[in-house]
Amino acid sequence: MTKRSHVRCRRSRLVRGRSSLAALATLVGSLVVLGAAGASAAGVPGVAPREDDGTTMCRLSTGPYQRQVEKYLGLPEDGKQSAQDCAAIQSVQSAYGIVPADGYAGLVSHRAAVVDWATRHKASLTGCAGRSRLVVCVDQTRQLLWVRQGKKIAFGPIPARTGMPGHRTRNGSHRIYKRVEKFWSSLYDAPMPFSQFFDRGEALHASHRPIFEDPGSHGCVNVRYADARALWSLLRVGDGVEVFGRRNGN
Repeated sequence: MTKRSHVRCRRSRLVRGRSSLAALATLVGSLVVLGAAGASAAGVPGVAPREDDGTTMCRLSTGPYQRQVEKYLGLPEDGKQSAQDCAAIQSVQSAYGIVPADGYAGLVSHRAAVVDWATRHKASLTGCAGRSRLVVCVDQTRQLLWVRQGKKIAFGPIPARTGMPGHRTRNGSHRIYKRVEKFWSSLYDAPMPFSQFFDRGEALHASHRPIFEDPGSHGCVNVRYADARALWSLLRVGDGVEVFGRRNGN
């Protein structure tokens, strides 16, 4: 078995605001919110400044995942953006390093809201059978990963990124059969740190890309570098990997 023939993985603005208020108002009218140093959003429809420093704009237009984000963040589920919604979404965006942190309920914000919810509701993480030994649970629908031992969650939940259309991560019950801490993919000419292979060329490994962004992987399960390192210390050859659900997005 060669690394080239079996690895299917890939490694893979705020636009600076214009200084004039007139230009800012024009752009806001098209539902694109731009932060401008020294510019005030007072009186501009669809925009509100954040309460922290007044310079980061809050996008008050309703996003395509508005109701889902409201649900996961415990907000009133009316499917309409409000200043309260926007501030809560901005907080989650900032916590997960999402740029721009504009409070808009798009797909990336939805994925972050799911992780935020999951960390507060671990008992609700279902779909992965408990075993006497460790099993990695990969929920493709919610783009989550956690490790279970029996009825106890031993690690996570954390955000994960699975395969894009045409390179779907294969669902099913697997076991880790090989671990390579400093793996280099000759197929993609890319580093894949802390690789733990569980199904032919599919592996759990670190990614340096922002974890919530599209496109998905070429079949591997991508996690953040620190999470991959923690999984490396926790797991061993023979531990289980359960993959289920279907990724929403590219």
